[in-house]
Amino acid sequence: MTLIETKGLSLRYGGATVLRDVNFSLSQGEIVTIVGPNGSGKSSLLRALIGALRPASGTVIRKPGLKIGYVPQKLQIDGTLPLTVRRFLSLPVRQTQTVTTAALTQAGVPELAQRQMTDLSGGQFQRVLLARALLGSPDVLILDEATQGLDQPGAAAFYRQIEEVRQRTGVAILMVSHDLHVVMAASDRVLCLNGHVCCEGTPEVVADAPEYRALFGSGTQGALALYRHHHTHDHDHGHHHDHHECGEDHNAG
Repeated sequence: MTLIETKGLSLRYGGATVLRDVNFSLSQGEIVTIVGPNGSGKSSLLRALIGALRPASGTVIRKPGLKIGYVPQKLQIDGTLPLTVRRFLSLPVRQTQTVTTAALTQAGVPELAQRQMTDLSGGQFQRVLLARALLGSPDVLILDEATQGLDQPGAAAFYRQIEEVRQRTGVAILMVSHDLHVVMAASDRVLCLNGHVCCEGTPEVVADAPEYRALFGSGTQGALALYRHHHTHDHDHGHHHDHHECGEDHNAG
């Protein structure tokens, strides 16, 4: 089932066109990652999908009643403010202990409930933000550079948790990330942007695409093969065609 899609979507920001003619869809239970260089339109696309940025042209279609959970890059909390994790999860809407415990368990950190937010490590903090995003049992989980600032083992652990959440709940996951090696391996499908869709498909197809290599180099290939070799989960949902087309203009945007 398609949860959210765009048709011919173009976006303008600050007077400039940042993204043009994007056709994209996200289906139930899918993990899709958006990659691209800085200024390629990744965050703008997320903002359009959640309704925070109006299309210059084209349309965004959401399933009626679609519930979206959002995990931001980072969140600043006043260091002088005494705030436990459980209390944080009850702002602004009060949640029962049962609900907050279930969300923290899904995020892999049930033991953090009574800890002060200011005492958490970067990885723990991001898990709590993940728990917060899961509170409303969303249909779609959107993560915008959610592992920025984490080291590679921390980022890999976070993505494994995301994959577990997907397996247990069937939530669709849309991620923007710079952690190319880990992200490519954790995804069913990758969308490479550079002002438009440069290439799209399974991680293997995208990592092999000349447009992707022109943007990121070819180093991802070996890491991807290594990760896949050791990785036991079956990522093939079998319902997407792979394609990559970019033509001559992969320097747009």
